Amino acid sequence: MEFQRIRELRKEQNWTQRQVADLLGIHRETYARYERGLRSPPLRILCGLADIYHTSVDYLVELTDQREAHTRSS
Repeated sequence: MEFQRIRELRKEQNWTQRQVADLLGIHRETYARYERGLRSPPLRILCGLADIYHTSVDYLVELTDQREAHTRSS
């Protein structure tokens, strides 16, 4: 499965794959494999990406088109 949205979000920020990989604490090539769909990112990486881009994991994996992160009510 190709993760088109993580590529789109990265490019919107004008970040390189290396910059995002550094934020996640992984190798650039590992991150590149996620973008190309050669490897599925583990949940901790998806959560990290959602935090970086202020969105939800559901948005990243295309379960929703709502880009804003869900807010929790008390």
